[in-house]
Amino acid sequence: MLWVTGLSPAGCKSDLVSCRLWADSQMPSLFMNGDFVIGGVFSIHYYTRSEQNSYTRQPLQPQCSGRMNFRHLRFARAMEFTIHEINNRTDLLPGITLGYRIHDSCSAVLMAVKVAFQFANGMEPFYNDTDSCSKSAAAAVPALVGETSSTPSMSMTRMLGLFGIPQVSHYATCACLSNKRQFPAFFRTIPSDHHQAAALANVVKHFGWTWIGAVRSDTDYGNNGMASFLKAAQELGICVEYSESYYRTEPRSKLERVANVIRRSTARVIVAFVHEGELRLLLEELTRQPPPPLQWIGSEAWIIEPGILRFNMCAGAIGFGIPRSVIPGLREFLLDLSPEQALKSSLLTEFWESSFSCSLKGFSEGARECDGSEDIRALQNPYTDTSQLRVTNMVYKATYAIAHAIHAVICNDTQCDKNAKFTPWQILDQLKRVNFTTKNGFQVSFDSSGDPVAVYELINWQVKKDGGLDFVTVGHYDSSRPRGQEFSISRPISWVGGQTEVPRSVCSESCPPGTRKAVQKGKPVCCYDCIPCAEGEISNKTDSLNCMRCPPELWPNTQRDSCLPKPVEFLSWDDTLSIILTVSSITGAFIAVCVTVVFYKHRTSPIVRANNSELSFLLLFSLILCFLCSLTFIGQPSEWSCMLRHTVFGITFVLCISCILGKTIVVLMAFRATLPGSNVMKWFGPPQQRLSVLTFTLIQVLICVVWLTTSPPLPFKNFRQYKERIILECGLGSAIGFWAVLGYIGFLALLCFILAFLARKLPDNFNEAKFITFSMLIFCAVWVAFIPAYVSSPGKFTVAVEIFAILASSFGLITCIFAPKCFIIMFRPEQNSKKHLMGKTPSKSL
Repeated sequence: MLWVTGLSPAGCKSDLVSCRLWADSQMPSLFMNGDFVIGGVFSIHYYTRSEQNSYTRQPLQPQCSGRMNFRHLRFARAMEFTIHEINNRTDLLPGITLGYRIHDSCSAVLMAVKVAFQFANGMEPFYNDTDSCSKSAAAAVPALVGETSSTPSMSMTRMLGLFGIPQVSHYATCACLSNKRQFPAFFRTIPSDHHQAAALANVVKHFGWTWIGAVRSDTDYGNNGMASFLKAAQELGICVEYSESYYRTEPRSKLERVANVIRRSTARVIVAFVHEGELRLLLEELTRQPPPPLQWIGSEAWIIEPGILRFNMCAGAIGFGIPRSVIPGLREFLLDLSPEQALKSSLLTEFWESSFSCSLKGFSEGARECDGSEDIRALQNPYTDTSQLRVTNMVYKATYAIAHAIHAVICNDTQCDKNAKFTPWQILDQLKRVNFTTKNGFQVSFDSSGDPVAVYELINWQVKKDGGLDFVTVGHYDSSRPRGQEFSISRPISWVGGQTEVPRSVCSESCPPGTRKAVQKGKPVCCYDCIPCAEGEISNKTDSLNCMRCPPELWPNTQRDSCLPKPVEFLSWDDTLSIILTVSSITGAFIAVCVTVVFYKHRTSPIVRANNSELSFLLLFSLILCFLCSLTFIGQPSEWSCMLRHTVFGITFVLCISCILGKTIVVLMAFRATLPGSNVMKWFGPPQQRLSVLTFTLIQVLICVVWLTTSPPLPFKNFRQYKERIILECGLGSAIGFWAVLGYIGFLALLCFILAFLARKLPDNFNEAKFITFSMLIFCAVWVAFIPAYVSSPGKFTVAVEIFAILASSFGLITCIFAPKCFIIMFRPEQNSKKHLMGKTPSKSL
C-alpha cells in the first residue's frame, strides 16, 4: 500500500509527491541481483516482537527479537556461498548469474507467511542505495530454499504450491510434509521424521529399554514426529510412562509442570522430539532442581546443536543426526567478513556487534565503538564452527538441486538462455527428476514424496579430555539397506554418567525362563509380574508371554525352562524289589523241586501214594511253573512278554487248582467207597482224574486263546498315572479277557474250597482235605486282597503286587498241602504207614 503525502520523507527527493511503502515492508536480510533470483528463508532469530492491535491506529508489523541463532546464520550464508560457487562454474548454468533473496522468518509462522507472499507476488521492495526511494518490482522467484522448521514450512508451501513455486527445505522433517496431495510443491534434502522415528524406536528396542518418557515440541514437527515414534515403539513392545508437550512461548508454569513430571518419573530414558529452543528452556528449568540421571535420546533437531552442549546433564545422549560433511571453501567464505561488509546487511551488523560486543554505527549506550581490531578468525561460535557441517550440507544440496532444475529448463547441451521465459511449474517438474552428485560427493535425488534416501549418523555426546562435550559418530542408519540391516553400531557408546554399560530403564525386570509375564491390572503392558509356569509347562525365553506344554513324553526340569525326557518306569531286573521277588520266586521253585525229589524217593510210601501220587507230582510241577511264571512279570514289557505273562499265569494256576480239586474229589470219593455197597471209585479213577484236570485246564487255555485273538495285552506307555514319569506297562487289551482268566481261577478255587471244607472232618488220621481247606482259604484270601491292591497300586508296584499275590498263593499251597507230608516223611517215618493213615493207630499231635 502506498501512502501519499505533501512532504517527502527524509532522503527521498521528489518534485511531485513523496511516497513510501506502507509499514516499511520487510527487506531481505541478504540479497544479490542476478538473471534468476532464488529465494531463501531461515529461522535466524528465535522470537518476534509484536503488539496487540487497537484498531485506532495503523498497526505495526512484527519485528524479529531475541537472541540471534549464529548456526542458522551460517545456514543462510552457506546458501550465499553455494550460489557464488554455482556462478563460478562453467558446467552448470554457464553464462547465467543466479541471485538470491534471503529472509529471516524469526521462527514464526506469521513472518514466514509474509515472506511467502512477497516471494509469490513479485512485489518485494528492493533498495539499491540509501539515497533514493527507487523500487524495483522483482518477478516471483522460481524456487526457494527453506524454511527451517516444519510448521512455518507447511504454511508457506500451502500458499506457494498454489502458484507452483517449489520449496526445497533443508531442515523441515515432519512426515506430514510427504503428503503430495496437500503439499505438491514441497521437497527436502533432509530425511522425513518417518524414518527417524522408526530408527529411534529401533535404537530404544536394541538397547532393551521398554519403559521410557517422551517430550515433544507442541508444533507440527514435534507432534507428528512423536506420533510416528510412539506408533513404532508400540509395535516393538516399548511403553511410554509419560508424553508431554510444550512450546517456548507458553507460560513458565507449563514448563515447570513438564519438568516435575520428568523428576517424578521412574523411567530413566527420555526421548525428546523437540526443537533446540524448546529443549534449551526445558534443560534450564531442570537445572534448578536436577532429576535423577537420565539417558537422553534426541531427534536431529537438537542432537547436533552445539549450543546445547553446555548442559552436562545431557552427557551420554544419543540420537540420529544428519551425516557430517566437508564443503571446500565454505570456511574461508564465512571468515571473509569485514566491518564494512557487515554494515551492508542488518543481520551481519547484528552478528558482528553481538560477537564482539561493540557498535559498528558509532557509540551506543553500553557498547564501545568497533575500532577495527576485531578478528573474526579468533571467534569460536556456531557461525565459525565448520568442523561438523551437517544441516549446512542440506542447504548446499538444496541450492544445487534448484540450480540443476533451472539448468534443465533454460539450457541445452552448449549454452543457456538468460532471457528464457519459464514458469515455476517447469522448475517444479524438473526438481522431481534431478539426480546428481555434489562436489563434496553427496548424491541428490527425490522420491515420489519429495524426500531423499534416509541416511543418518548415530551421534553420541561424549566427554572430552577438557571436560566438555563433543559429538561422536558411533553408528549409522541407511534406509536403502535390506530390511533389518539398516542400523549398525561401529564404536563404543559412552552412556549417562560416563558409564560403559547400557543403563536400564524398565517398569518390571525381565521374566526369566521358566516364568511368564502377567500384566499388572490398570498398567501398561511393560509393567507385569513374573508367574512361574504351571505344572507340565515351560518357557525357554526371557519375557515369555505364555508357557508351552511339554509333549506327553517330556517333562519340565526343575527350572521349568526346558523339557526333558520323562524317566520310563517299569519293574526292571536291577531294581531292589525285583531282586527280592526274583529270589523269592526261585526259592519257591527250588522248594517245590526239593519236595518233588523227596516225594519221588518215597513214592512207594503210603503217604505219597494216598490221594493219587500222580496228581501230587502234577501239582508239584504246576507249583514250580507258578513260582517261575512270576519272573515273566519282571523286566521291560514287550509284545511277547505281555501276552506270555498273563496267559502262563492263568494256565499254570488253573492247572494247579485243577490238581487240588482233583485231589479233593478223590478224598470225597474215597470216603464214599468205604461205605458198604459203594462202587463210586470206579467212576473217578486215575483216568477220570487226569481227564478232569485236562478239561479244567483246556477251558482256561480256550479263554486265553480268545483273549489273545480278539484283544491281546500289549505294552503301552501310561502318561496319565504320573505326570512326571512314564509307566511302561502291559495293557490288558480286553479287560473282559483278563477278568475272565482271574474269574475262572477264582471259581475253581472257591469250588475246591467248598468241597475241601465239606471233607475236612472225615475220619482219617491224615485227612488231606483239612490242608486243602487251609490252602484254599489262604489262596482265596490272597487273591481277594489282590484286587483292591492291584487297582490302587501305582506304577511298577502294580506288577509287584501281582507277583506278590502269585508267590504268596503259591507258597500257601505248597506249605499247607506238602509241608505236613514232608514233615512225616522226614521226621515221623513211623506215621508213614497205611495202618496209621487209615486211623488204626492213634495219631500224635503234629
